[in-house]
Amino acid sequence: MYAVEDDPYCYPGSTVLRNAFDIRDGQVLEDLESELTTARADEPFPEGALDEAHFRAVHFHLFQDLYEWAGETRTVRLSKGESHFCYPEHIDDQLVTLFGGLNSDNHLKDLTRDGFAKKAAAFLTTLNVIHTFREGNGRAQLSFLLLLSENAGRPLDLAHMDPAAMLEAMIASFFGDERSLTKILYDMIV
Repeated sequence: MYAVEDDPYCYPGSTVLRNAFDIRDGQVLEDLESELTTARADEPFPEGALDEAHFRAVHFHLFQDLYEWAGETRTVRLSKGESHFCYPEHIDDQLVTLFGGLNSDNHLKDLTRDGFAKKAAAFLTTLNVIHTFREGNGRAQLSFLLLLSENAGRPLDLAHMDPAAMLEAMIASFFGDERSLTKILYDMIV
């Protein structure tokens, strides 16, 4: 569960996100969100320059059916457990820096398998720490990473990913240890 103070994204007195269907039950919303984003993930993703705008377009693509703020920078401070994500007033600058670095790294093209896994893990870690959106960061990040890996000639196979291990690796990377995440990405490269 995310911790947020004075969350305008939620219905008053609840932790349920305001949504296009006016669903007030958290579990019902979570189930519908999963169903709708899975359906959107099966559709072609928007094309783009693998930049910040493209990342936002991926989030919008996945969540457009549910949230009017899909693809937009969150405006509230957000934490999960001991993980405190980037303050909203710094998100846009941090994204410019991150995606500028990705561009400088030629979008991770022409790297060895090991080099790609290391650079992709570092990119994904920073993108997660920024945590651009109020909800759906993990799905947008993974979807964007799939586009990035395909473009770099290092496509990833999600069938080789253990979701629980990936979550543990993302948490460890948040606190500076990218080894598990790098290994998971390395093993996913087809």
